[in-house]
Amino acid sequence: MTEPPAGEAGVDDADLIARVGAGDQDALAVLYDRYGRPCFSLARRITADITFAEDVVQEVFLAVWRAPGKFDPGRGAFGSWLLAMTHHKAVDAVRREETLRRRRAESADGADAARQHDVPGVEDQVWTGLRGDRVRAALRGLPGVQREALGLAYFGGYTQREVAALTGAPLGTVKTRMLAGMRRLATLLGDVADSAGTADDEGALP
Repeated sequence: MTEPPAGEAGVDDADLIARVGAGDQDALAVLYDRYGRPCFSLARRITADITFAEDVVQEVFLAVWRAPGKFDPGRGAFGSWLLAMTHHKAVDAVRREETLRRRRAESADGADAARQHDVPGVEDQVWTGLRGDRVRAALRGLPGVQREALGLAYFGGYTQREVAALTGAPLGTVKTRMLAGMRRLATLLGDVADSAGTADDEGALP
């Protein structure tokens, strides 16, 4: 976030958000200077974690930057809208973290059980590494919007609706991008899945 320019103190929020819509980073910096601290305080109270709170605030202002038109001045003040979005994203962050912790715990339990019965051989380990290289190369070959949507969903743990909010794209567009990306990956990696005897490559993703 850039330093807000001097002389912007009296500029109305609505004027600033309109300038953000025109790509004015200085206007976003002024809004961050005004509301970044209260947003962080709210996020910290909800998440009880400084790092999560910082991530939430970053998501909030990234969403403002990408889709300033979502603010409707007819429905209330910009500050109230921004704090409501912060509250929503902070609650989602807590729920997402709880889900990830539960999955990690379940995965660890499953891995412990699997290790007792199935220790992969050298050949399997080599093959897994090769598949990982192919998957990473395939992802790099996707168009940026498809790679972004898939990355946020599968590596960030975001829902399709959250991906839409973060990228500023309509939900239908996000679904289309993810479907197109998955089909492209399936085409590029078809021989990998066939040779491996399974379509599950999640463990090899970067």
